[in-house]
Amino acid sequence: MDITLDPSRDDLPLMANTSHMLVRHYALDLDVDFESQVIEGTIVLFLEDGNRFKEPSHSSTETCPLESNEAFNFRTPEPCPVPVTNARTFSSKMAYNDFTICGKGEKDTSDKGGNHDNWEQASGISSSKYCCDTGDHGSEDFLLVLDCCDLSVLKVEEVDVAAVPGIEKFTRSPRLTVGSEVLRNEIIHELVTMPADRWREQLDYYARCSQAPGCGELFFDTDTWSLQIRKKGAQTATDFPHAVRIWYKTKPEGRSVTWTSDQSGRPCVYTIGSPINNRALFPCQEPPVAMSTWQATVRAAASFVVLMSGENSAKPTQIREGCSSWHYYVTMPMPASTFTIAVGCWTEVMPETCSSDDRPSKRPIPSSKADFRCVGACGHMEYPCRFQNAAATTQEVIPHRVFAPLCLKDACQETLLRLIPSCLSAAHSVLGTHPFSRLDVLVVPANFPSLGMASPHIVFLSQSTLTGSSHLCGTRLCHEIAHAWFGLAIGARDWTEEWLSEGFATHLEDVFWAEAQQQLSPDEAQEQQELRACLRWHRLQDELRNSSEEMQVLRPSKEKTGHVSESGASVIKHGLNPEKIFMQVHYLKGYFLLRFLAKRLGDETYFSFLRKFVYTFHGQLILSQDFLQMLLENIPEEKRLGLSVESIFQDWLESSGIPQQLQRERQAGAECGLARQVGAEVSKWIRVNRRPRKRKRGERAEVFEKVRHRWCELIVRHKFTAAYGQVERFLQEDQAMGIYLYGELMVSEDARQQQLARRCFELARGRMDKSSAEVVAEMLF
Repeated sequence: MDITLDPSRDDLPLMANTSHMLVRHYALDLDVDFESQVIEGTIVLFLEDGNRFKEPSHSSTETCPLESNEAFNFRTPEPCPVPVTNARTFSSKMAYNDFTICGKGEKDTSDKGGNHDNWEQASGISSSKYCCDTGDHGSEDFLLVLDCCDLSVLKVEEVDVAAVPGIEKFTRSPRLTVGSEVLRNEIIHELVTMPADRWREQLDYYARCSQAPGCGELFFDTDTWSLQIRKKGAQTATDFPHAVRIWYKTKPEGRSVTWTSDQSGRPCVYTIGSPINNRALFPCQEPPVAMSTWQATVRAAASFVVLMSGENSAKPTQIREGCSSWHYYVTMPMPASTFTIAVGCWTEVMPETCSSDDRPSKRPIPSSKADFRCVGACGHMEYPCRFQNAAATTQEVIPHRVFAPLCLKDACQETLLRLIPSCLSAAHSVLGTHPFSRLDVLVVPANFPSLGMASPHIVFLSQSTLTGSSHLCGTRLCHEIAHAWFGLAIGARDWTEEWLSEGFATHLEDVFWAEAQQQLSPDEAQEQQELRACLRWHRLQDELRNSSEEMQVLRPSKEKTGHVSESGASVIKHGLNPEKIFMQVHYLKGYFLLRFLAKRLGDETYFSFLRKFVYTFHGQLILSQDFLQMLLENIPEEKRLGLSVESIFQDWLESSGIPQQLQRERQAGAECGLARQVGAEVSKWIRVNRRPRKRKRGERAEVFEKVRHRWCELIVRHKFTAAYGQVERFLQEDQAMGIYLYGELMVSEDARQQQLARRCFELARGRMDKSSAEVVAEMLF
């Protein structure tokens, strides 16, 4: 595999050799330093070799609590000194420099005080020679390859798990030599394969093992995209250590997290949903097939709150004056890319005391939904599954918290906080069991490049969703809640099939939001959904007119979708294309495909099938054909009308442009009533504006918050110079929605507007995420 890819333009390489070894659990022990803008510490990988991968087994019943943070207290590890001699103190300020590449022939001056490149120094082997040759090599040593980028790796060592008191019960053979590699690997195998009903004990021993002493340093090397580790004499994955500790630190310019200030001016850091995922936060296996659990202890100054993907609602523990420790864990195996962290001076937004009359009343649930119960064992690998827990299956509203910068506390209380219960309840009424036991919602800083992002147990929302009426906030919240089922509990085995996540979430957001609005009649809900379909149709047409054909295909790898190399390495097509972040084709074409299928089956049949699909595939990875084959098997013959997996692939997933069936549907369909009302209102105001009228002295244009983006577009289009200040404010405060305005300002070829765009960009550039900044810079310069 070519590792000299242009990091800003080409496909994203997934380098980990997951066919030979899989990480089953990560134990992170980290310190967050805002002065140096560095996260440093250790990560312990608990591995299983390819010869011992377990087949999916059935989950034990009644094993998972509703919310497990109060059921189990963890040993909190003390901070360990980083083994670096002459370690430099980082003092660099926040900067978004060009992507740093420290490859062969280049020096990485940030960590030469440590043990970086000790393999190359010791053996003279170049970093590029072994990057793909990662299998069993006869007389050569086995290589463990991890996805890693923009990290300073300081030391790698084997962990002596046999030294943990009481660990001997994990050994089957008493004849194994104490301290031998075979003994240590046998212990890890028994640990990672413990039954789900012993998850508390398993997590405790993971914590104990992660603090065990080292028993020998391992050779390692890094290149642009990977960390490669070997042990002299270990020629196969079976012989390779199954517990490995890596000492490392992030770099301020690393792309997995962003260091910035929140809306109250306080420093914060969070995972921004980078195209390179988490490989610049910790060394990991990025391919989706590498599903793992994790636990993390994070220390920060006592004034900061640490939020993370975790099943427990962590509380801080003071470990010394001015420093607190937070501990989170996850027992449901998921790809490492779903790990999320946010550290800042967040304020928890508490609900105001309200009477029962203030709570939304429950709409009667149709019997087809309320009576749906899943029977039988799950099909995923073993973990404490909520689908097998009787109390969890009936829990309509899971425990939830809201966090935000202090200045947004009132806005969250007025808009966001009251929406969460009704949206969670609506989602449960449509799909059934919530896959995750709790939910944190964080309103992230203004530099967040989208309206929302979902991760296990935590959702990020843009401040832009808090403006105006509850509609924008409610629909976006429903979209992110939908990802708990599609995108997280059920993931795409090939990341190029993004529609399996975003198409489903876009389709379900309308259904959830209609259910959450108790005051809507079924006819009103239907009209609302038709209007949103109309708006999405126009958006899809615009996007397809202004994008390259190859970026419009939902299944770009076609018959090779899901294929990987012999080692497990692969590439994600267009994964590093900065324009892809702002494209909505996967959302929109995926939405219209699912809408088409739901209409063909009828809503009752379709959503009954969808609940069955969720039960069958939760906790697993899927490809498009898994969904389509199961769907077609559930369609009565008279409703198929020539539908097949192949025809859907050809028309919807593997072709650019508008699918033929969608084109015919939009041409034949009558415009919905709400769309007609909007059209009549527009015509009325056009007539009004044509009338001559005197402007009153001091009259100001009233800007409704919920249409600010459209208002700014009109300001630009009509060169309404008196309101340019509002455009500048929008570009500073609503970066999630404002990036498209830069294009509007530049395409006008008006000198004053272009000057406005460049001035706004210079003011916002330091706070923008790097991908957004690159796209805007290309527009402007």
